[in-house]
Amino acid sequence: MKRIFSGIQPTGGVTLGNYLGAIRNWAALQQEDYECIYCMVDLHAVTMWQDPATLADSTREVGAALIASGIDPKKSIVFNQSQVAAHSQLAWVFNCVARVGWMNRMTQFKDKAGKNRENASLGLYAYPALMAADILIYKATHVPVGEDQRQHLELTRDIAQKFNNDFKVDFFPITEPLIFGAATRVMSLRNGENKMSKSDPSDMSRINLTDTADEIAQKIRKAKTDPEPLPDAGVDPEEGRRERPEAFNLLNIYAALEGSDAADVQTAWAGKSFSEFKSALADLMVAKLEPISTEMRRLMDNKDEIDRILADGSERARALADPIMQDINDIVGFLR
Repeated sequence: MKRIFSGIQPTGGVTLGNYLGAIRNWAALQQEDYECIYCMVDLHAVTMWQDPATLADSTREVGAALIASGIDPKKSIVFNQSQVAAHSQLAWVFNCVARVGWMNRMTQFKDKAGKNRENASLGLYAYPALMAADILIYKATHVPVGEDQRQHLELTRDIAQKFNNDFKVDFFPITEPLIFGAATRVMSLRNGENKMSKSDPSDMSRINLTDTADEIAQKIRKAKTDPEPLPDAGVDPEEGRRERPEAFNLLNIYAALEGSDAADVQTAWAGKSFSEFKSALADLMVAKLEPISTEMRRLMDNKDEIDRILADGSERARALADPIMQDINDIVGFLR
């Protein structure tokens, strides 16, 4: 059985970008020959300060989003990371296996720390080792990743290989990436050159899975475009994304929601007005997302239910992780 692990930070809600780029693909993998483990990575969240009550509520919200989007907690393991101590235990071992030079090459630390690098937390610097532990504590064979996570998966592979070499064992698998091509990068509604992000200060830059039909319609209506009609069918998408990023972002979102080829959407709407297209896009988006947001709200109104689901997932995750951690302790030389 091939085993998948993937995680999402429980900060700032869940966006259309999270759904199209990752979550709906995670749900589809349940129908394949995979054992699926999906995690709210709350330990990663606290690499930057979080309000405790908000973090707890956000963890429930993200769990609700996964379930409402089609991830079945009976088929898959759905839990929050902090409830499985083996993640932190293995992360420390990996802190001692990974090299400082490897961490210095991690571009996401540079992006997140910004100019105030010396004031960043040690956790933010070392979190790629925790990410490797998240994956390898379950001996996951595959990880669904976007382009921005490739570097971290390469580090995971390097750590696994070095651990195996250092202790002369064939213990950890060399985890393979699963890359999904369609709509893996949904861009901001305010700037088509930036990825849609839950950390963007402007709520108008993103579609949240909790948005109402009216909020979705308003955000799409006000989404940034340009004065020209929609691009002609003959315009090369790569060139178009450079020249008219907002137009091609909206076309890409439409195609992803409809489950059609982006070129076909471009052909169907070539030369038409943005006002007409935006109206159709808003209707399509509401039709696809409203059932998800309705189920999310139901789950979030029943905290006991979502807490029970996450507790059950954590118990099942520990049942997988704890024996692997015991084997790691034996390999390293820790007494039981």
